[in-house]
Parts: sequence; structure tokens; C-alpha cells
Amino acid sequence: MTGGVLPLFHRVAGRPVIVAGEGEAADAKRRLVERMGGLVVAANDSAARLAFVAGDDAENLATALRSRGLLVNVVDRPELCDFTTPSLLQRGAVTVAVGTGGVSAGLAKALRLRLDALLPATLGDLAAALGGARAALRRRWPDAADRRRALDAALVEGGPLDPLADYRGGIGAWIGGAPHTGASVQEFIFTGADPDDLTLRQARWLGTADMVAHEPGLPAGLLDRARADAVRTALAPGAPAPTCPGRVVVIRTAR
Repeated sequence: MTGGVLPLFHRVAGRPVIVAGEGEAADAKRRLVERMGGLVVAANDSAARLAFVAGDDAENLATALRSRGLLVNVVDRPELCDFTTPSLLQRGAVTVAVGTGGVSAGLAKALRLRLDALLPATLGDLAAALGGARAALRRRWPDAADRRRALDAALVEGGPLDPLADYRGGIGAWIGGAPHTGASVQEFIFTGADPDDLTLRQARWLGTADMVAHEPGLPAGLLDRARADAVRTALAPGAPAPTCPGRVVVIRTAR
């Protein structure tokens, strides 16, 4: 990831958010805050922690608000922003946010529209079903790692809970019939020069691994394709795969 931007979801429902300024840009931010359940307030509100600013005096107002500890978005001035607003796609509880760090809102919108055609209308129903089944999932897989691996297996392409397929119910039947997941080792030789050279299968292994054991010489950024909480361990060339109670991915380099 580049640009020094950490994507976050900030809860605003029922909370005050400053929107200062006039015109179409400010009106659009007011609609956005209200759509998310936030309370639009004036610039002198002391309880607010976020602010959107538009207009001719935006820079001075942004400086004043920032001095009070607020995070500020200055419309169409990314160099003055503490945060930017992505292009949003929603399916119930699922929110997909596409951002470019303020570089191109048009590109973010175009990507969002492409994704909109891919995600089924029932994705929100699947999310709601998973949320409602949390207690049943814990009973079936008391260990968090086992539970995560079971969900990973169910949510893959073609799986019983494939998020890109129409969800028609049946999560209870899946929980009752899903097998327990055990430890496994997936090993491959990476011969590319760029992380984008990963195959879809290799990318899926990385995305679901509990541990990634890797030989030296991998392209920069390749290990970023793994889960942030997956254990990374350096592996001497030719050394055997380490043991782990979950999924291990071993990446060897061509010689």
C-alpha cells in the first residue's frame, strides 16, 4: 500500500459532524452525513470530531477546526485533507469503499460502478445471516482459528456461501454439515517479478494462511498479500516447512 493512507470505517450514526460552507459541494457532504445517520452541526459545535469544509475560506476554517483536534476534509483540496471520502457501494451491512486518496474521484466512481455490477443484491442478506449465526458458529467451532478457516472455505468461489452468488438461505444447514478444518501446508515456487504475477490460487492461499514461511529474494510487497495477522517467518533455502496448527503457505524462490 502506498500514499500513507490507512482506510478506516468511522462510525457517525447519531453523532455530530460539522459541515461548513455553501453550494453544491457542501450540500453533497450534508447528504452523505445524513445518509449515514450522522447529525449535521455548525462549525462551533464542540462535540464534533469530524468536519467537512467547502467554500472560499475553507483553508482558514480547516486550520481553525484542526487546531481544536478535529479531522477535516476540505472539498476538492486533497492536500489540505486529514481524510478523504471514498466512492461507496452498499449491500445491507456490506460497504465497499473505493478511494484514490483524493487523486481522482472519477476513477473511484468508475471502479465502484464496475463492482456494483458484480455484487449480487442478496449480499446484504448473506451478511445478515452470518451476523445472526455468530452464536451457532462459536458453538460449532469454539476455536477462533478453526472458525475462520471454516468460513474461508465456505466463502471461496463456488463454495456454499460464495458471496458473489445469489444467497438463498441455508446457513444453518451449512453450519450443521460443514466439516472440521485441519492443518495444511501449501507450497509453491514464485517465479514472477511482481506480486501481480501470483496466480488466483496462490493469492487465495496467501489470503487465508495462518503462517507464511518464505525464502529470501521475494519481490517487495508480495507478503502484503497475506492477512495482516498471519505469522511471517523467514525460511532458509531448502529448509522443511514449519509446523503450525493452521494453514501454512511456503513460498520458495526459483534457483
